[in-house]
Amino acid sequence: MKRRPIEAIGTGTARCLDCRLRHLTLFADLEPGDFNLINLPIDEIDCEAGSVLYSAGGEATAIFTIRVGLVKLVQYLPDGTQRIVRLLGPGATAGLEVIVNQPYGHSAIALQPSSLCRIPRPVIERLCRETPRLQGQLMRRWHAALHEADGRLTELSTGKALQRLARLLLHLAQADGTAVLFSREDLGAMLGISREHASRAVAELRRHRAISEISMNRFRCDIARLEAIGIEDC
Repeated sequence: MKRRPIEAIGTGTARCLDCRLRHLTLFADLEPGDFNLINLPIDEIDCEAGSVLYSAGGEATAIFTIRVGLVKLVQYLPDGTQRIVRLLGPGATAGLEVIVNQPYGHSAIALQPSSLCRIPRPVIERLCRETPRLQGQLMRRWHAALHEADGRLTELSTGKALQRLARLLLHLAQADGTAVLFSREDLGAMLGISREHASRAVAELRRHRAISEISMNRFRCDIARLEAIGIEDC
């Protein structure tokens, strides 16, 4: 994992202000003057797939905003198996435990090569004290995370494997109708099924012509067929 420090003043402030993703990020509501409150560097981090941003139970020292890529939040069960509880894409925030001064509740691991901004806890604490704009954004993101978790529990933990995978692909599909899947092990951890069941479900969706492989793990999705499979009694 490579870190490139961004200065908190001068270039760093300008970079945050001019960020093309700022309207999607934690700093979306901040006004130009608010950036003067940032008194520590914000690191821009490049990481490869498999890089661990933080581990469950660790001290929450920073919040992460995803700029590029995909990050999974993982919960480890007593038997050692993992369950992916959330996927975070561009604009999403990881490490919200910072705002309640609690340890990280999950492990955050990059699923794809990713670029992130690491915002130290003291920066968050100062902004929360001195501007209500960040507080509002944090509360909206906390609520959105809870809402997504409730919906994901229903969509991806009920029904047969084929239905669950169809619903996941609908969630992952981009505007151009393509979706990038991750390893079969990660698919199983996301859907609460075995790796073997995940592999069979992918093959079955291909037979149904609901997906077609463009390149390694990149698929073109037939949205109508996926929607039908996601709700039918398989």
